[in-house]
Amino acid sequence: MTENTTTERVAIVTGGSSGIGREAAARLGRDGYAVVIVYSGNQAAGEEAVKEVEQAGGRGIAIQADVADETAVAALFDRTEQEFGWVDVVVHAAGIMPLSPLADLDLDVFDRVVRTNLRGTIVVDQQAVRRVRNGGAIVNISSSLTKLARPGYSAYSATKGGVEAITLILARELRGRDITVNTVAPGPTATPLFFEGKPQELIDRIAAEPPLERLGEPTDIAEIIAFLAGPARWINGQVIYANGGSAA
Repeated sequence: MTENTTTERVAIVTGGSSGIGREAAARLGRDGYAVVIVYSGNQAAGEEAVKEVEQAGGRGIAIQADVADETAVAALFDRTEQEFGWVDVVVHAAGIMPLSPLADLDLDVFDRVVRTNLRGTIVVDQQAVRRVRNGGAIVNISSSLTKLARPGYSAYSATKGGVEAITLILARELRGRDITVNTVAPGPTATPLFFEGKPQELIDRIAAEPPLERLGEPTDIAEIIAFLAGPARWINGQVIYANGGSAA
């Protein structure tokens, strides 16, 4: 394994074209990272995210990949190494969140959620384990919904509970490697994924729940991700619930 002795750090951010992933990519750009924006289908959004990284002071490229496709993800890491030489940080923020009461849940939709959110984490983390240099970090994204137990989120929360389990085990499997593995579990955050399909009354009610009486902002979560990606070397194998004090 190559030792991390160079100054520029390189990050891969899945789900980097929107929401928390996009804000995290820009935040890492501010820290001088070269950032690979991974998007699923919206190339224009991916290129816009690259511009934000560059405006923040980093370098960037956008690559399309299905995070649940092991061949595509391996090619993504290959391309990153070809462009920048190595990988230091992997932020896995890609995910989908269709909502339904369990009794009405379309099992084809459930399979799609499992494929993207759970299998995608296994596939991305598997490559991360093989490619990230010593001194690096793997940061997965879960959700405070694993604790808040809000109706309609059974499929999503089940997959995010799996992400947390993967994180805790992987940190221990990497004993002897100078690589940290953590998960950030945001509460309700003002992203397109959160707003989709919700009436304003529900949004207002959810926003009033934390003691801080607001939704989280992507910047709130990006700061935590940047901390775990760089200076937080003694935080390892943890799930950090970032929800403004919402009861769990």
